[in-house]
Amino acid sequence: MADFLTNLFQSIFTPGPTPTLIIATNASFAALQILLLSLLIATYSIHFLILSFLSGGLWWAINWFVTELQAAKEKEEEAIRLREVRKHREEKGDEGAKETEMKSEDVVRAHDSPSQSQRSNELRVPPSTSKGLDGESDFRKRRSLGGDASGYISTDSEWDKVEKLESEEER
Repeated sequence: MADFLTNLFQSIFTPGPTPTLIIATNASFAALQILLLSLLIATYSIHFLILSFLSGGLWWAINWFVTELQAAKEKEEEAIRLREVRKHREEKGDEGAKETEMKSEDVVRAHDSPSQSQRSNELRVPPSTSKGLDGESDFRKRRSLGGDASGYISTDSEWDKVEKLESEEER
């Protein structure tokens, strides 16, 4: 028992879920469920039933998270092992296997996504072909907020002129 408590105290300062910490967490939630069940029986209050469902959901979520962390850790260990195997092959001078592996990766990448030049051609629109419905070019236009409500649409360069005039008048 003393060894368990020592391990529990040390596991608090160890990153990640340790077996001792998982056992202590599960024991604590089991004790809480027993306590809530006994209080439910003693008082017939629905509050203890609701608290029991909430703590049960939290208990399940903690255990799910721990299993996901363990799965991610195993996946990372497998990736490290594969990197070491590849590094060992490269050091050993197994160039034929490396070239075959690289060619197969290139084939997979070529089938998965279009090349950079294809993507850039799809997105590129020359400015000379950008025309509106009335044949005028599509510059960024703003409605004039001047005194007349004729619906006159001005370009940004005209707004720049107005701002310049206003700044000169303030001087």
